[in-house]
Amino acid sequence: DKILLSMKQLQVSLITLALNNQGLIVPGYTHLQRAQPVLLQHLLLAYVEEIERDAGRLVDCRARMNFCPLGACALAGTGLPIDRFMTSEALGFTAPLRNSIDAVSDRDFVLEFLSANAITAVHLSRLGEEWVLWASEEFGFITPSDSVSTGSSIMPQKKNPDPMELVRGKSARVIGDLVTLLTLCKGLPHAYNRDLQEDKEPVFDSVKTILGMLEVSAEFALKITFNRERIQKALPAGHLDATTLADYLVYKGVAFRT
Repeated sequence: DKILLSMKQLQVSLITLALNNQGLIVPGYTHLQRAQPVLLQHLLLAYVEEIERDAGRLVDCRARMNFCPLGACALAGTGLPIDRFMTSEALGFTAPLRNSIDAVSDRDFVLEFLSANAITAVHLSRLGEEWVLWASEEFGFITPSDSVSTGSSIMPQKKNPDPMELVRGKSARVIGDLVTLLTLCKGLPHAYNRDLQEDKEPVFDSVKTILGMLEVSAEFALKITFNRERIQKALPAGHLDATTLADYLVYKGVAFRT
């Protein structure tokens, strides 16, 4: 639930950034080569769509996670007269897990959760990469405020977009947490094995890290300025209207291939 809330906050930050820069045309890239002109809003809302899918994965994951293992014991349940359906309902679960051996050994709900976090981390890393590039002198499309950038120990002119570099770097941890648990579960026989005590740390680390990444990304989005003049000067280079010209010729009867 905390992660979902942080996702919404990042979406709001991106939409706010888009609304504050309505009508701003930027070069669009494919293969990191200039391709076509696009509205900045179009690009920013692409990330909003990605995060919406990320949120959907968490909602799906929560639905599959919400089954109660109580009463499964270590392997085969118990001969004591307990009511698994009563305890499941009292604790707000959808239902008890149907098979006690599966209930003890299942970690799919954790794997799915860490997978959802890893995909989110990849999306945030891509956002970070784009903004780090755009903040460089070579692009010069954005300037981060002093509150979300750092200087250098020896170079006083530097203004580094460190928060998004850290977001990009932290994605490795979240992906690593998923790989840790996948490797942990690989080859385990059914029912409980002591190996499974190692499932806790990757979960805690993944949650803490993804929450930090989302919070930093949302803050950074509200603290950058788009350099309209620099962007405007960059637009004529790279034949960005070539596709529009080709479409015009098609309307005039020239085959697109030609």
